[in-house]
Amino acid sequence: MSGRANGLLVKICGQTSRAGAELCAGLGADMLGFIFHAASPRNVDPALPASLDLPGVLKVGVFVAQTPGQVLEIMRAGRLDIAQLHGGQSTAFCRELAEALGPERVMKVVWPEKAAGLEDFQAELDRFAPCCGRFLADAGKDGGGHGRGIAASATDLLVAASFPRPWLLAGGLGPGTLAPALARFGAAGCLPAGLDLNSGVESAPGVKDETLLRQAFAEIDTLCAAKNT
Repeated sequence: MSGRANGLLVKICGQTSRAGAELCAGLGADMLGFIFHAASPRNVDPALPASLDLPGVLKVGVFVAQTPGQVLEIMRAGRLDIAQLHGGQSTAFCRELAEALGPERVMKVVWPEKAAGLEDFQAELDRFAPCCGRFLADAGKDGGGHGRGIAASATDLLVAASFPRPWLLAGGLGPGTLAPALARFGAAGCLPAGLDLNSGVESAPGVKDETLLRQAFAEIDTLCAAKNT
């Protein structure tokens, strides 16, 4: 579902307004993320995504501390397409959602920085694969919004791992950081299926900046064009 030559998906997370969401969609975002976590400055009500009709764009709910029942209710109320589990939820939790929604509508976040090593990280991927359609690899050891890239040693795990599902790369991505972040994966021939951008394209928490967004999309398109020449 991407208009880019190599099919690279772009998700812009932390949407807090109709104007911001419509801007991101108009610039070519494939997915928009809506955070449902009271402690986040980007926390929103399900009414926001429910009010948006953006053909071809997937609306992703980001969940941290909810119960499975609460996730399902917010998914329904917000007219959301994908549930992103960003709170270290268990395999049982993930399986319950997959049974209710279908695994293709579940995206499980993983933090390679907290893995003891490749064997440990690979075991986590294999354990969750049956109950999710995508993974998202983020910086840090839990939560999100760290504003930095994934550490070099953890990047090595991502390169060496065999992902059983498509995966998105997150962590401090924006103008100027996209090419360096992808260079290691491109050199190893294991580019992610997509990118997740948030604070790197903001002027303030939850406020998407049009100039930064345009710069980021231009860099992504340049990277895609170079890959296909």
